[in-house]
Amino acid sequence: MNRTELIVATAIILFVAFMLGWFAAWLVNRLTRVTHSDMGELDRMARELHEAEEARDEAIAYHQQREAELTNKLSQAEAELRAAMDGLREARGEAEELRAFVERQNMTG
Repeated sequence: MNRTELIVATAIILFVAFMLGWFAAWLVNRLTRVTHSDMGELDRMARELHEAEEARDEAIAYHQQREAELTNKLSQAEAELRAAMDGLREARGEAEELRAFVERQNMTG
């Protein structure tokens, strides 16, 4: 093989390699191209995700508000219960004093 044949063979090999590279790049571009329908689908999914996030945020806010209301009602109920228990304890004490007074009156009278 002389020098000219070597240059021609090298040129052909480089051209074939270039064509294979170009074809591979075209094929990858063709397979990974995003179509308008795909973009529409992505836009729709993004809108739905945004709406779902808003609904989640609203649900969390409602839950926190409701929890605060229930905590407040529970605190009020506990305070009322303590007051009722104190009143009951006081009434029992008064009833015991009255029984003791009545028994003393009956014994002396």
